[in-house]
Parts: sequence; structure tokens; C-alpha cells
Amino acid sequence: MSAERITAALARIEAAAARIEAAREAEAESKAAGASARVIELVNVHEKLREQVADSLRELDDLLAKLED
Repeated sequence: MSAERITAALARIEAAAARIEAAREAEAESKAAGASARVIELVNVHEKLREQVADSLRELDDLLAKLED
């Protein structure tokens, strides 16, 4: 994996962590704890899906690179 891709992956991870932290803070401030918990759950599901898509794209990149060789 190139340094550029590693940097991009780390930036996505840091952004995800910031969104999760923001969701946690919003939950603490919210009177509707049930609704906030659902938002956090959706954020976590969304991040998991993003990671799966990123993994799939990496696999495709690797396959294309092998075909080019």
C-alpha cells in the first residue's frame, strides 16, 4: 500500500473517530437518549459499511495491479 493510500486511510479513520465522539457528546446532551442511541448505532453501521467498501476497493486495486504486471 502506498504512503498516499495509508495517509488517506488514516484520515478516514480519524474522521470516523471524530464523528463517533461527536455523536457521543450529542447523546450526553440530548434529552431523548433513545433517539441518540439510534443515531450512534447508525453511525457505527455506516462506518462498518464504509470500511467494507474500502476493503473491497483495495482488493480491486490489487487485482488490477496484478493484471497490469
